[in-house]
Amino acid sequence: MPGADRKPDHFSGVCAVTTIDHAAELHKAGANVHGKLATFVFYCRRHPLGTVGGLIFVALVFAALFAGWITAHDPLATNAEDSLAAPGAAHLMGADVMGRDVFSRIVYGARISLMVGIGSTLLGGILGVALGLMSGYLLGWVDLVTQRVIDIMQALPLLVMALVMAASLGPSLENTILAISIPLIPHVARVIRANTLSLREMPFVEAARAIGMSETRIAVKHILPNTLAPFIVLATAQLGSAILTEASLSFLGLGIPEPYPSWGRMLSESAAEYVRTAPWLVIYPGIAISLAVFGTNLLGDAIRDILDPRQRS
Repeated sequence: MPGADRKPDHFSGVCAVTTIDHAAELHKAGANVHGKLATFVFYCRRHPLGTVGGLIFVALVFAALFAGWITAHDPLATNAEDSLAAPGAAHLMGADVMGRDVFSRIVYGARISLMVGIGSTLLGGILGVALGLMSGYLLGWVDLVTQRVIDIMQALPLLVMALVMAASLGPSLENTILAISIPLIPHVARVIRANTLSLREMPFVEAARAIGMSETRIAVKHILPNTLAPFIVLATAQLGSAILTEASLSFLGLGIPEPYPSWGRMLSESAAEYVRTAPWLVIYPGIAISLAVFGTNLLGDAIRDILDPRQRS
């Protein structure tokens, strides 16, 4: 019949169009993936030191997340028979005076360093962004009072102020995060305030005022998102400082208490007495601290160059 002859042609045409559309979507998705991969490779080649810093940071995060699968020993388990054991098959990086595996304590120490570094950076950054945004947008007596308080806080160096805070709060994980986050506030507040002062005079802010938008909504919806780029750069740079400050506080006995494994406390326990008889107790924690700070600083410099419009070509 004539109708029966047309039906296969109609369905075959629909199937052909559907197949072409599906192929076009797959080609477009593949092009997007290829484009993102090419962009990633381009930035890696353009910023080789930043790539090295990113790899170090990824390795640090991987060690912190999968410490239980990476290590074969309990970092808190003691064994008198393995006291000051040299690096070997049983203990990859040796053992301390209490027979605890140094490699396990360094890997678990990465978790402590990241918790303190990221926690203090986020807490100090959030408070600094709030103060800087409020000071730069409201101006007047709010800006005057806020800047004088920030001047007082900046009178003391980061480590000295963290020592004062840690000594007054006592040694614990939460207190260490709080003690390091407070000295980070002034640096973030100054950067955000400077960006807010320039953004509040932009035409899109005046247009928002012209349509009757409230000042709070303008600050939160229009100005705050435009300050995230410098905040990300500053937070990445301050992460290394926070990790180093935590190691310094733990070295002085004011940071992470026992039995938590901390790189700074590992140096404090072994630097004076065993630096000659068991040098691995000093070398490996020192290398871990150096790599963590070095990697985060390199990553922060690369992110700053990528997000800086003057560096783009």
